[in-house]
Order: sequence, then structure tokens, then C-alpha cells
Amino acid sequence: MSDFGAPPEIPTELQQYNSYVEDPKWQRKFSIIWAVGVGLAVLASVPHVVRALRSGRLLRGWLFGVSEDLKNRNYSPAVSIDTVPPKSRRTVSGVLETLWSTTLWSLPGIELDLGQMIVIAAYLAVLIICITMNAQLMDNPNRAGFLALAQFPVVFLFGTKNSILSLLLGPGHGYEKLNYIHRWAGRGMFIGAAVHGAIWINNHIVFDLPILGQQKETSGVAAFGVLCVLILTSFRPVRRYFYQWFFLVHVLGYVSFFITICYHTIYAVPWIFPPLAFYGFDMLLRLFRYRIKDATLVPIDNNMTLIHVHDCDDGWVAGQHVRLRVFFSGRVFESHPLTILNAPPSSSCVPGNSLTLAARVLGDWTRAINQYANEEQERMVTEKGEQPGVPVQVMIDGPYGGSSIDLGDYESVLLVAGGAGATFTLGLLDDIVARCVKLGRPNGEKTRRIEFAWCIRSFGCIQWFAPMLTEIANTVAGTSLDLHVSVFVTCLCNPEEVPPIPNLDVTVSRPTVTALLRDLVSPPVLKGKAAEAEADAKSIESASEAGTVGEATPCASARLNWVGLGGGVGVCAAGPESLTREAQNAVARVSLTRGLELGGVGLHTELFAI
Repeated sequence: MSDFGAPPEIPTELQQYNSYVEDPKWQRKFSIIWAVGVGLAVLASVPHVVRALRSGRLLRGWLFGVSEDLKNRNYSPAVSIDTVPPKSRRTVSGVLETLWSTTLWSLPGIELDLGQMIVIAAYLAVLIICITMNAQLMDNPNRAGFLALAQFPVVFLFGTKNSILSLLLGPGHGYEKLNYIHRWAGRGMFIGAAVHGAIWINNHIVFDLPILGQQKETSGVAAFGVLCVLILTSFRPVRRYFYQWFFLVHVLGYVSFFITICYHTIYAVPWIFPPLAFYGFDMLLRLFRYRIKDATLVPIDNNMTLIHVHDCDDGWVAGQHVRLRVFFSGRVFESHPLTILNAPPSSSCVPGNSLTLAARVLGDWTRAINQYANEEQERMVTEKGEQPGVPVQVMIDGPYGGSSIDLGDYESVLLVAGGAGATFTLGLLDDIVARCVKLGRPNGEKTRRIEFAWCIRSFGCIQWFAPMLTEIANTVAGTSLDLHVSVFVTCLCNPEEVPPIPNLDVTVSRPTVTALLRDLVSPPVLKGKAAEAEADAKSIESASEAGTVGEATPCASARLNWVGLGGGVGVCAAGPESLTREAQNAVARVSLTRGLELGGVGLHTELFAI
């Protein structure tokens, strides 16, 4: 060949587009971009992770889950070591939290807040750019198919229960908080597959080619059909009302999709390995954390069942949840997430060595547990003349989730719950009170005043957690920590059911989180002005205010000692979507006007919905 000189070079503009060479480059570009975004998020979380590591919140139960302390079987209550924290001012944290609060705005009917919408918009924009830039899609739609394959790592990284990303981002970033990216990455995969398939089918129709017949074409259509089923069955109404069916279809669907897509193209095989690695890591960690325990079912009434899992001494932090499987009535294959009601015994106001869960009767599984517990307890009372609870065996998987803020970093704390959402806020209350009063503020906890607000439908609901609330209130009495409990009832049902809990106010009304927060941070001398301002304020919650009935909301801060401003305010809200959205908007609004003055307002919300 050297005798004839160098081969001629074809000009770039005349070269035929080779999608199997060029399109994988765009796969790599897309992967680099989202990986850089994840890296920046992890880098920004380093201070949060370091603080959690120092306080022991980061790795507690992460590897081996709930544990049993065989050496210290006999529990002895901690001796109260009450100390008064010095006055503090949060300057840097206040600035950062004030800036972050601008991303909290949320609108009704949308599952995402402003910050999450920005993340998803950026993700989809990068995806569409990578699909369309310098691509001859109408002649060769392979680019869209290649980018659909590039979604596999994102879908599984943000979709597995035990993601390494949750550890790197720190407490409060469990699978339930990252799952929105999993859902939208799946929809991004559908966009790529739909563009690829639609143009490909159009070209076959134009050139009069058969759509089905060859393995590549048939397996491609089958893969796209499976993907359509996965997307359609993952919308919120299906997840919420037919969860077990959704879960079954999801598991069988992604296995089928893996198989059909590998038959469709050999270029899919390398993209299968990252999902398998993420899923394998998830399964391995679950095996380390599965526990089969003895438990006792205690039906409080026809709407609530407490589940005391025995011999659980450590391995979780307040606010986390486990996935519970109860071995009863042939329903051993169902597992459901339930929030842990109490803090670990080492940092709890309630004596004992059990992990307590609360199952509110909402679906068929919780209703079956409540009916089984009531029937068994009636039978045991008839036979033995006592009510010891119903013994069962359970399997727990976890813990997962938790609060993204440490309440000990704030002088003032507002805990707001709706219905069964109190399981989350009550666990946080148990933990922070024990740390401040019983343990002598071991990590320099700054908390000095706490407002615990609980919205329920009837007075009888107070009995669900009355013993625990009473225990916590008695622990706080006469110490440097101020606690006020406000219960808001929306129905005049069974008013005689109110238990005698210290420093408890029960009001027939529906408060707004904005009113509760503004009342907590307003000095006593400004109460009248704050009330007038609240009455004149126009906010998203105005519709809720119009529904308020009965007596006026009790003035919480009038019952709590004023400690001044600048020490920060921690807000945790748990319950239905309307409550968590209201909390996000309230914090965003207050932070926008008074964030720096207050020393920052930290927020964590826990949505009790699928």
C-alpha cells in the first residue's frame, strides 16, 4: 500500500453518520454530566455528614440494623443531668438555611417542591440535548435508544432501598427522599425509547418494511411494551390504591425488560451491570439487617394498633422507619413501612428495651392486623382474665430514612403532625428531651423550647400515645427545657377522652403551620401585633384558615419561656401531603422575611403517603 501513497480522506461533510460510533459518545457525555451533579451534591453535604458522624447519627444501624445488647439486659433509667445551654447565635448556618429555604415552595397537586423541580428540569434538559444535538434522528433514531439505555444506572442508584448515595448525602436522604429522581429517570428512559421506537416504526412504514418478524424488531417492540406497562403502573393513583399489585408488576416488569432489551441490542449488555451492582448491594445489606423478633400487638381501639418488638436495644435513630412483616393469618409475604415511635433505650424517656411501631388502620393490611389483635385479645381475656397483648413473630428490615436536621442544633423547635404522622414527631420529641434532660446535652444540644402540635380528628385519638406523651412531659417538668403540647381536634367526638397530660392544651380548631411558626418566634410583647399581622396576611394557607372552628388557637409561646432570637428554629412536619406542603411554604415565607434574624429555619418533612 505504501507504493500507492496514503489512502484518500473523505471530507467530514461527506462522511456517512455512524451511530454505533458517535451515539455511545453521547451516552458517556450524559453519564459524566449527571455523575458530576451527584458529586457536587455529595461535596455540598460534607459538613452535614461530618456533623452526623461526630454525633453518631450517620452509621447507627446502617450496616447491621437493629441490634440487641446482651451484656446490659437489665435496663436502668438514666439519671437526669439537667444543664442550661449557653445563649448561641447561628450566623453562617442561618445564612445558608435562609438561602436554601427559597427552594421549598410547593404548589398543590405537585409532588415536587421548587428545588426538586429545578433538579428534574435540568436532568430532562440535559437528556433532550444529548438526544437531539448533532443527531440525524429522522434518518437514524439510534441516538434516542442509546440515551434510553444510559438511564439504567440512574434509575437503580436512586431507586434501591439501600443506596450508597443515601450514606454519602447524610441522614434524612433515604430512598423515600431520592425516589423522585428514580421515577423521573424512568420517565426519561421512556422518552428516549418512545422517540427511538416511533421514528423507527415511521421509517419502516414509509419504506414498506415489516415491523415485526426479525428478532431485533420483535424484541424491541416487546421491550417497549414492557416499559409502557412499568410507566403506566407507577403513577401515584396506582401506587397509592393498588400498591401490592404495583410492586409485583414492577419487579416482574424490570426483569422482563432486562431480558427483552438484551435480546434487542448487544449494546444494552454493558448498561445492565451497574443496575445489577446497585441491586446486589441493596440485597446484601438487607440480608445483614433482617431480624426475626418476638413482638406483642396491642390494639388501642379500632383505628390503632401498637406493635412492641422485643429485645431491641440499639441500631436506629429517632424518626427512622422499618419495613415490617407480621406472621399472621397467612399474610407473611406482605411488608409495610412503619415509623419507629420511640428513640433507642439509651436516649429515650420511656423505660424498656423494645422498638415500638404504630399501625393506623388505613388499608386492608392494617385493618387485618387490628382485627386479629382485637379478636385474639378477647379470646385471651376470656381464657385468662387479663389483657397482656397478643404475641406474634415479626420480621423487620431497616432502619431507613430519618430526619435531615438535628433538633439539638436549634434553640426553638416546632414539631407538627397530622394523624398518624405523630409517630415521627413523637420519636424526635422523645430523643431530644432525653438528650437534653437525661443525658446532660452530650453533643452540646442548644434546644431550650419545644412546641409539639398534633392535629387529629377526634379526642379519642389522644389515647393512642397518651402514656408516652405523659412520660415525656413528666421528664421535662422542672427542667431547663420548656415543652408545650397543643392538640387540635377537628371533630367534637368523645371530649371525655382527653387524658391528664402536663402542659397540654386541646383546642377544637384547624391551625395553620404559618400561625404556629410565627407565634413561636414572636416575642411576648409583640403577640398582639403578630396576631393582627397574621389575620391580615394573604397566604397559600388562607383556605385552611377559613375552615377553622371553635376556640382560638392557644398562644404557645406565651406558655414557653422566651429565649430571644438568633439561636435558630427547627421545624419538623409529618402527615398528609397538604400538611407537609403547608409546612414548606410556611418556612419559606418566614425565612424570606426573618431568616437571618432568627438564625435560620431548618425544615424536615415526612410525607405519610406512597
